[in-house]
Amino acid sequence: MEYEFWLAGIQGVAAHKKIRLRECMKTAEAIYYIEETQLHHFEFLNENDRNKIMQAQKNSCFRTDYEKMNEKGIQFVPFFSKVYPENLKEITDPPYALYVKGNLPERKAKKAAIIGARRCTPYGEKYAIDFARVLAAHGVEVISGMARGIDGMGHRGALLSGGKTYAVLGSGADVCYPREHIGLYVDILEQGGGILSEQPPGAAPLAHNFPARNRIISGLSDVILVMEAGKKSGSLITVDLALEQGRDVYALPGPVNSALSDGCNRLIRQGAGILISPEMFLEEWGIEKNEGPEESKNKIKNEKMLESAEKLVYSCLGLYPKDLNQLVSETKLDIKEVLEKLVSLELQGYVREISKNHYIISE
Repeated sequence: MEYEFWLAGIQGVAAHKKIRLRECMKTAEAIYYIEETQLHHFEFLNENDRNKIMQAQKNSCFRTDYEKMNEKGIQFVPFFSKVYPENLKEITDPPYALYVKGNLPERKAKKAAIIGARRCTPYGEKYAIDFARVLAAHGVEVISGMARGIDGMGHRGALLSGGKTYAVLGSGADVCYPREHIGLYVDILEQGGGILSEQPPGAAPLAHNFPARNRIISGLSDVILVMEAGKKSGSLITVDLALEQGRDVYALPGPVNSALSDGCNRLIRQGAGILISPEMFLEEWGIEKNEGPEESKNKIKNEKMLESAEKLVYSCLGLYPKDLNQLVSETKLDIKEVLEKLVSLELQGYVREISKNHYIISE
């Protein structure tokens, strides 16, 4: 496995070429010891590829790096591993390896990618949470990129119903980006999900990594749900990749005067499925809606005795995020008292702070 780690870490050689070379040579160890003259026999390698491989052969630190990765609790999953996701092998350009904190998505579970704008509106946030929460409650695993906006709301919605969600990063799996999502990062792992990346541990979140990671988000998923996207949104890159991979695409319709719904409305016009409600989507996907213990448990929880000011603050919250200023305005309490009650409610497990000074109820 150390030699697979070495091969995966060679920069500047395309993943599909590594896979083909590995198939020809049978083992990564054989590639590590290959002679330069033998490399010339493989016509799919160009001069730059051969130079990169020969240069990498001089690297004797890969064993130490492999041990450090294991110490960080990161699982290394190369393309030829038995646990490498089967649906990811089917795409045109699968990553040579995945680095995983936590778990990989379950093979038999249905998986939905929930994606959209970073600078989303409250409308987009609400429905990202709603769809993810209901889908996860019915056993659907939610895949996204843990970015600000829709991605983060999709992960959070899945967690709210006790479901599993998986984040595909454009940095190393041990590098939380954006940093303000560290709470979400930890929650994903604590609830049995996973943090995945094709970048090696410690890799910085460089801009060119993000379009490449989108093919992994769509490749892992059975269906793509676009909750909000502008005309030139990066989410549309993921949609194009998903269509190339044969995945179904659905979009949430939005106001015709909203720039952030323009991309979604155009997708629907071009033939994408329409997201009306989570229940209708489940029915269309062939998943029967069941009334689990979640609803009754939540009702009991909401009926627990709270101090009157806490009840007032709690009554203003729902699954739709509200910021501190909104709560001050609605409760007519001073900001210090609202903050005190929010802290108390959070400690009791009634509410969650999903981003700086933005709160929703816990379920």
